[in-house]
Amino acid sequence: MTASPYHPLPRVRRSDVGTILVSPWIVHTPERQRAAVDATIAEWEGVPWPTGFLTLNCFVSTDGERVLNYAQWTGDDEHRAFVRTARPKLVRGIDEVVPGIERPGVIRYRLAGSAIHPDLPAPAVLIVIDDIEADDARAAREWAELVLGTAVREQVPGRIATHVHIDLDGTRGMAYTEWTDEQAYTAYPAAAEPVDVLPPGVRHLDTRSYHLRKSLRRPSRPDG
Repeated sequence: MTASPYHPLPRVRRSDVGTILVSPWIVHTPERQRAAVDATIAEWEGVPWPTGFLTLNCFVSTDGERVLNYAQWTGDDEHRAFVRTARPKLVRGIDEVVPGIERPGVIRYRLAGSAIHPDLPAPAVLIVIDDIEADDARAAREWAELVLGTAVREQVPGRIATHVHIDLDGTRGMAYTEWTDEQAYTAYPAAAEPVDVLPPGVRHLDTRSYHLRKSLRRPSRPDG
C-alpha cells in the first residue's frame, strides 16, 4: 500500500462500494492535523489489507480544526469484522503519536445520488461537507432531492459535483461537494450552502471545507 499526497480525490461513485464510513476527528491545530493523518497512514501501512477495504481518504479542514476520514468498503460485514480484530491496535498506535484526539463517532452512509457538472472544467482540489439531521427518513429524502435538484439547475462556476449521502438510519445526511479551488467556493457565497431553505423536519448541523492530505486506495475494477 502506498500513500498519495493530495490528488486525486476519491472516486465517490465507484461501482464496488457497498458502504461509506465517515469519521470526523477534532484535533484543534494544523500541526496536529498533519500528525494525525501521517500517523493514520503509517498505521494502516503496517497492517494487512483488510478484506473489503477499498479506500481511506484523510482530509484536513481549512480552519485547522479537524481531520475527516472518508473510507469506502465493499460492505458493512467486512468493516465490522475489521473493527472486532485489527482496529483497536491501529487506533492505539495513532493515539500514542497524537494523544487527545476527539472522535465524535463513525457514521455509515450510502450514496443517495450525485449531480455532476457536465463540462468538468478542472480537477477538484477542495471539498465542502454540509451535515444535516432529520426527524425521519422521509424528511431526509426530501432534503436529498432538493440538494440534487438545486445542483442540477444551478450550474455554479467552479462547482464540479455534489454527492449526497444518507446514513443507514435515514436521519443523517451529508452533502459532499467538489470545487475546483477555495477561491471558486468563496467567490459564490450563495452557493456555499447546497440549498437556502431546508425542508420541514431537517436541521443544518455544520458546513466545513477540506483538502485531501493523504489516501490509501485499492484500484477499482474497469467499470468502477
